[in-house]
Amino acid sequence: MFKHGMKDHSVTIRNLSNPAIAPIRGKWCQSFLARLRGFTFRSQLKPEEGLVLVESRDSRIETSIHMLFVWTDLAVAWVNSQNQVVDTVLAKAWRPFYGPIKPARYVIEYHPARYGELQIGDQIAFDHD
Repeated sequence: MFKHGMKDHSVTIRNLSNPAIAPIRGKWCQSFLARLRGFTFRSQLKPEEGLVLVESRDSRIETSIHMLFVWTDLAVAWVNSQNQVVDTVLAKAWRPFYGPIKPARYVIEYHPARYGELQIGDQIAFDHD
């Protein structure tokens, strides 16, 4: 586990707009290497597992993702600086590019069976461990 204050650490992602949805336990990926790696070379993940790829500002370009060398589909939600979901997609393995329709600061990647649990307009909380 990572300590709060470090660039990369554990985080719990909660949907404040729909509190009945189970939280996602993930890794806060703020460093370049953690963002670059993402779920690359992973063949499976647990239903409660996820990542938050963190950029320094809202952007469409900087929060675009690739699925090359990602061997499983992923649910993806883009979240802006106000912690509001601005786009979602079910990202297919080995596709070259996915980008949000609106600028975002955070990219949440999580289990594909949970796709639809985060909706455009939902308010998100990041609880840092």
